[in-house]
Amino acid sequence: MPESKTKVWILAARPKTLWAAISPVIIGTAMAYEAGQVHWLSAAAAFFGAVLIQIGTNFANDYFDHKKGTDREDRLGPTRVTQAGMVTPSQMKAATITVFSLALLTGVYLVWRGGIPIVVIGLLSILFGVLYTAGKYPLGYIGLGDIFVLIFFGPVAVGGTYYVQTLTINWPVIIAGLAPGLFSVAILTVNNLRDLDSDTTSGKKTLAVRFGRRFTQLEYLLTIVIACLLPAVVYLAVGVKIYSIMTLLVLLAAIPSFKTVFSAQGRILNDVLASTGKLLLLYSAIFSIGWNL
Repeated sequence: MPESKTKVWILAARPKTLWAAISPVIIGTAMAYEAGQVHWLSAAAAFFGAVLIQIGTNFANDYFDHKKGTDREDRLGPTRVTQAGMVTPSQMKAATITVFSLALLTGVYLVWRGGIPIVVIGLLSILFGVLYTAGKYPLGYIGLGDIFVLIFFGPVAVGGTYYVQTLTINWPVIIAGLAPGLFSVAILTVNNLRDLDSDTTSGKKTLAVRFGRRFTQLEYLLTIVIACLLPAVVYLAVGVKIYSIMTLLVLLAAIPSFKTVFSAQGRILNDVLASTGKLLLLYSAIFSIGWNL
């Protein structure tokens, strides 16, 4: 158990999941750099805004899952601090509001820079981050979490990062943006696969619960494979940036995770959760370098 309040809040922020917020900013900035229109202050603001929204969403999940009774003492995933009694529900609620408020404050500059599109992106990101576990029909409880993650951690995040720097948008950016979204879906898929039995008991209707273990294993495989193939799709469609297809190398690094997902259950999937975040970071680095060669 963490020894200090600082460690408790770091645990609550779920640092291993933050690559899902950081990687789209890396990709969007790399594409803006290649276009000769990188704007570093906007990139930094997008980075901090994305991380704050991700942390705020994690805090909201911690609070609302505890409130709904989904988090129990027998959970297989990493410790949820509200359920574990490390912070009170009121403290977590206050922290959620604080972090989202900081995200909005960071967004003021981005709105000045990019206008109404950034207002829409920012407000919707925060809204759906809360609705993922809050409300009468939370997205994560009715099987719509995968769609939210694909869109907002994919094309919206990459496209928004690119747009706020270049003040333009194009189809290669949107298509490329699908890749980090798919990797983020893979992270969610591992989480849902690990919690399949407990979610079934608690009535949480994730796609894993709705369609079963084999479907979820295949979902994990396909999201990563398709993500790694997307740069090849861009190259075939517009005939540029052939070196970006080096992302296919990520599939080799993903083989151990594929094997574990198809052969194991329970807490060992927490290791796959962490490794999938690292695969996303690796993908982002390879794509960004390849796009600029």
